[in-house]
Amino acid sequence: MKKLLFLLLISTSGTLFAQSNSQELIDKFFTTYEKDAGKAVKELYATNKWTERIQDDIEKIIGAVNNFSENYMGEYYGYELITKKKFSESLELYSYLVKYDRQPIRFIFKFYKPNDKWVLLSYALDDGLDDEIEEAAKLYYLELDND
Repeated sequence: MKKLLFLLLISTSGTLFAQSNSQELIDKFFTTYEKDAGKAVKELYATNKWTERIQDDIEKIIGAVNNFSENYMGEYYGYELITKKKFSESLELYSYLVKYDRQPIRFIFKFYKPNDKWVLLSYALDDGLDDEIEEAAKLYYLELDND
């Protein structure tokens, strides 16, 4: 009985620890993503009980990340932080570049802390980085010397 209680205590404390900050949720996400992308998305959404209402949308996202197979996207090489924005003590946004042979994909995570635990507010992925890079390079965005 003591062993069972000890294991239960460890698993409970692990769950609490995993949600102590939003970065830990992202780290756990990418650790799982490397092995099973769909499972990583499902676990991320599981941090927020309100996502039960959007299960169809979650299944579409799971389908999308599961399609990032080696045949379709090439080899997966990891991820890099693009930006982190802290809007308040309870709201944060992270943008990551996810690297594949074929092209990069951007993952955007929004986390919210309504009380004492961080939860996923929203998750999105897109491949529009190429368009944004081109737009950012246009002359009207550049600071040109008047010399």
